[in-house]
Amino acid sequence: MKVQRNDFPVLEKNPSLVYLDSACTSLKPKAVIEAEMSYYTELGACAGRSSHRLGIKTNQKVEEAREKVAGFVGAKAEELVWTRNTTEGLNIIANSFDFSKRKKVVTSVMEHHSVLLPFMRLRDNGKITLEVVNCDESGTIGTNRWAEKIDRDTALVVTHSWNNTAGTGNDTRQLAKLAHDNGALICIDGAQGVPHRRTDFRRDSLDFLCFSGHKMLGPTGIGALVAKKEHLNKLDPLLTGGGTVKTVSLEKIEPVADQTRFEAGVQHYSGMIGFGAACDYLKKLGMENVEAHEKELAKALLEQLNAAGAIVYGPKTDNHEALYSFNFRNAKPHDVALMLDKQDMAVRSGFFCAQPALEALGAKDGAVRASGYIYNTVEDVKKFGDTLQKLKELYG
Repeated sequence: MKVQRNDFPVLEKNPSLVYLDSACTSLKPKAVIEAEMSYYTELGACAGRSSHRLGIKTNQKVEEAREKVAGFVGAKAEELVWTRNTTEGLNIIANSFDFSKRKKVVTSVMEHHSVLLPFMRLRDNGKITLEVVNCDESGTIGTNRWAEKIDRDTALVVTHSWNNTAGTGNDTRQLAKLAHDNGALICIDGAQGVPHRRTDFRRDSLDFLCFSGHKMLGPTGIGALVAKKEHLNKLDPLLTGGGTVKTVSLEKIEPVADQTRFEAGVQHYSGMIGFGAACDYLKKLGMENVEAHEKELAKALLEQLNAAGAIVYGPKTDNHEALYSFNFRNAKPHDVALMLDKQDMAVRSGFFCAQPALEALGAKDGAVRASGYIYNTVEDVKKFGDTLQKLKELYG
């Protein structure tokens, strides 16, 4: 897989930059930026409302993008709801799922706050009971631990496909079977999984899948909630207003029958078009090639971190994304990140919106995270390692 550095304007304008913060947000290729800009330069109209040619063309582009994004994860267009991000999708599910018959939700300590917080709030308000599956010291959660918590009282299992702190993933197909065998549904946070691994909503028998454009070369402020149609029909939108209704009188509201009832108001049309272009870009590369490239980067990253004597959190497996959380024994995470920044190395420090997960891994004060993607090279990792050696002399 060959990705040209000059395909990414940020890297082209910053030739010495080694960008290792893709788990937070990815850089955007020119094809995506141009697709997003095409809305403003060629269309500029409302979708699904105006009958003039610009409005019709906008609607066509939006629905083409819906087809592309849904198809990218093995779903149908009518199963995809546009959201602002993964967080909004997860909140839609948490706040409109029917917990009248079963109230138990099962999740894990290794989740992003966007999974934990909506369901913790429901728990604190007495609307659900929440079971949190613990991990071992490496951050691994075996199927047996899930099986101990998921039972006939469970309504919903909510977890990630891939993790934003440890760089490893869940067997979503196995978890889906475990949930379904107990009469429960499963919701997957795909924010870190969809950009890096082939995801197939139908193959894995998922019920709900949430993911974000900005983590997979797409624009910020656009995401997707994918749901089986029979489940989507049972959810209530968080918002209502323009574009969500068929007819309105002061006595009665008749909502539209399809998924657009969740898409209230004028939408992020440029973002949708850009999101579709991002899927095109990744599809052209081939997700199997993306995965192989990341495994190569992951191996190189771990070698450099070990050589620098860093404390590396999470499992040390061959099946790893190009993402590692680490610390130096005598340094604060933010200090390390700032010193790396001075050497043109962009990483993240703190708790990565996953404080319980990092604490479970032993990083009580947070950590530094290096996360690579398709535009990174082994040479980038070597430069990163050279800088880590200087930090080793300072903090080792």
